[in-house]
Amino acid sequence: MQNIYDLSYTDLENYFLKKGDKKFKGQQVFEWLYRKRVTSFEEMTNLKKEVIALLKEEFEMRTINITKVEKDTDVRKYLFTLKDQEKIEAVLMNHLYGNSLCISTQVGCNMGCKFCESGRLKKVRNLEVHEMIEQILMVEEDCGKRISHVVVMGIGEPFDNYDHLIKFIEIVNHSKGIALGSRHITVSTCGIVPKIKEFMNLPYQVNLAISLHAPNNEIRNQIMPINHVYPIEILMDTLKEYIKKTNRRVTFEYILLDSINDTEECARELAQLVKGMNCYINLIPYNETNNISYKRTKSFNISRFYDILKKNRINVTIRREYGSNISAACGQLRSKKED
Repeated sequence: MQNIYDLSYTDLENYFLKKGDKKFKGQQVFEWLYRKRVTSFEEMTNLKKEVIALLKEEFEMRTINITKVEKDTDVRKYLFTLKDQEKIEAVLMNHLYGNSLCISTQVGCNMGCKFCESGRLKKVRNLEVHEMIEQILMVEEDCGKRISHVVVMGIGEPFDNYDHLIKFIEIVNHSKGIALGSRHITVSTCGIVPKIKEFMNLPYQVNLAISLHAPNNEIRNQIMPINHVYPIEILMDTLKEYIKKTNRRVTFEYILLDSINDTEECARELAQLVKGMNCYINLIPYNETNNISYKRTKSFNISRFYDILKKNRINVTIRREYGSNISAACGQLRSKKED
């Protein structure tokens, strides 16, 4: 049975047209789902009983459940159980500018980045559109606050679930839906070049973040297998094309790993790599886990790396750390089998 949250505004209009009905009923259903946040078809009180009966026969609604919530300062981590009993996680972060939710797009991940906890479980499957949307709906219900920003940076590689990702963006961006502005949505990829090329031709002004984490092929090959397929020079040429096409700034995520990619030479090489690009670097102190041997860069080296980039006139920030006490920080999410 199809989930109703898999359907876009246009999909619902077309559904009713194909049933020989008026398309405005699709508009009504869409608004019930996202404006009034009903959790059953019976709550759609302006629809006739036969229409409600049809929807109940052909669609299901909520299928994921919150299994566990862990809290830290300004952070909540959610463990969800899916209909097939697989697990995913999402993280709510409270910022001065609003509430940001980091959502997952896959159960497991096939990218195999050596420093990332999420990739220790190989991809089981892609998330469906509704499973991404329901993460937002259920977190808003739980915390009683509106999600103002969504970052697609949780478990999984979003561009490895590209079609569902784009449908998700269409629905949450729609003015009669969750109504998240394009610039309040950020999608992260480790660098699947063909999908970046597709993404640049879409009408959405969604933010793009690149998990770079190394200034050259030698280091990136060591820690990110995707680089063997799309080396840095190909990735950077594509991103320059993206910037020219979209006139949008690109964010480079750079996790600092002790004695791996945190040297002065790496900082200077990184500055040269992005010089002249409309971008900024987001430096991320590594969040250690029990299962991975990489170590956190020393505070002195983080500051030194930052200063070198600044001196080279590169826009750079050091990411504020969230949720490491509850394994909710960058690179720590995983598809748990246990509660």
